[in-house]
Amino acid sequence: MEIRSSKDRQYWAQFDALEMGSGWDETDISKPQILIDDVYGDSHPGSTHLGRLSEQAKYGVFEKGGYPAQYHCTDICDGCAQGGTGMQVVLASREAIANMVEMHASAVKWDGMILSSSCDKSVPAHLKAIARMNIPAIFIPGGSMRPGPEHTTSILAGDISLRQKRKDISEMEVRDYKLTGCPSCGACSFLGTASTMQCMAEALGMALPGSALAPATMRDILDYARASGRQIMELVEKKIRPSMIMTPAAFRNAIIVHSAIGGSTNATMHLPSIAAELGMDLPIELFDEINHKVPHIGNIMPSGKHQTESFWFAGGVPMVELMLKDMLDLDVLTVTGKTLGENLEDLERSHWFERNEGYLHNYGLERKDVIIPVEQAAEIGSVAVLKGNIAPEGSVFKYSACVPELRKMSGPARVFNNEQEAYAAIVQHKIKPGDILVIRYEGPRGAGMPEMLMETEAIVCDPNLNGKVALITDGRFSGATRGAAIGHISPEAAAGGPIAWVEDGDILSFNYEKRTINMIGIHGKLCSR
Repeated sequence: MEIRSSKDRQYWAQFDALEMGSGWDETDISKPQILIDDVYGDSHPGSTHLGRLSEQAKYGVFEKGGYPAQYHCTDICDGCAQGGTGMQVVLASREAIANMVEMHASAVKWDGMILSSSCDKSVPAHLKAIARMNIPAIFIPGGSMRPGPEHTTSILAGDISLRQKRKDISEMEVRDYKLTGCPSCGACSFLGTASTMQCMAEALGMALPGSALAPATMRDILDYARASGRQIMELVEKKIRPSMIMTPAAFRNAIIVHSAIGGSTNATMHLPSIAAELGMDLPIELFDEINHKVPHIGNIMPSGKHQTESFWFAGGVPMVELMLKDMLDLDVLTVTGKTLGENLEDLERSHWFERNEGYLHNYGLERKDVIIPVEQAAEIGSVAVLKGNIAPEGSVFKYSACVPELRKMSGPARVFNNEQEAYAAIVQHKIKPGDILVIRYEGPRGAGMPEMLMETEAIVCDPNLNGKVALITDGRFSGATRGAAIGHISPEAAAGGPIAWVEDGDILSFNYEKRTINMIGIHGKLCSR
């Protein structure tokens, strides 16, 4: 095997001395060297357990004759930053993490790379870094958090927080939530951006089959980590690079899976950004094209009833791929060194689907309850790209998480120049049924593009507003967002986009079937387009 990392040793003897001073011995420095980089830290439940996964990956590298070195660059949490100015740096953290991994991977020549993360910005950051470096690499997803009491999730915070502001909750109820809202490590147990991007990593072929959303407290996730350590050595030996795996066909496959499961709208930003690292263009129109064709079969919160743990028990990404195999390119290469089609055949032979479905039965569920058979799917797609005179370059609407009667609407605008003002108006009962909230100057240039989860949850948790009020913004949304929420309005207000000119009382209208979003009236008077 050609060892890429050995070439630098001929230039500077201190290199070997420094590594041996770190605990390597003379035989280690002649082995293939593998960078293991994770976002382990005490920052939040999605990262606190990743040290264990990296340790298992190290064992796998050792088993196959390589020598691993661990690096870290801790991520931050959208949930912890929610509603404050901290949310303005969250999206930027994706670039910071990708840049840090690039530095780790560039300072010396590594033969291969293993990256591990769980959450919203760290998973796409790692996939960007993998694409950017283009050395043999594999990704280890950090898995799913356990369900809360009565199968609740951490997003119960929306209702708790709203009632706190309105002085309509006991201290004991707040305390009970704090003690049970996040009962374990792992990504939040709904199909938010964290869980979505784990699924995208697997759907792109960069994670081992079945590894996305494995329960973070079960032994299986440690097996995936150990196996990833072994597998990186095969990728190094065969010189299989990410650019051979993350092809245009692989991205199309990933968007199909995203549509089928009802994934987070943030993937419409992250997947194109990952593709760009490989010199590929992934236009927003491609998402809309695919969402016109793919059945929505994932009955997963917030678009459905069940949690990500149950989705994994039901077969996870591989079961979705099996059900949609006629729509997918099964010949794409993956990190197993085999094609997607071969991976699915191997899982079927290994009894993997039947074995995990047994866990689902513990909850009294069948696979069809969580992953709906294609012929029984009630709707096509889950995300729409809307365009019109207030969003000439497009906007994104996750209609699968919205009641049918609010997927098209016309109403008066209530305009706010930041999310804090909008949230205060909701809390103080200043928003009326039929209003369309406009929150602007929250795009990438305006405020770093924070997510509007506090506002969307305040709306759906208010019985007077739920199903009767919409929100549009040049900011973005959490993957947990429910209701009529249209984000990514482009161009954004800070760039002079038309949304900057909307005033209170102007009449707005959107229609997910027609894929339109427009101002249709000024100061309450209907006008021509």
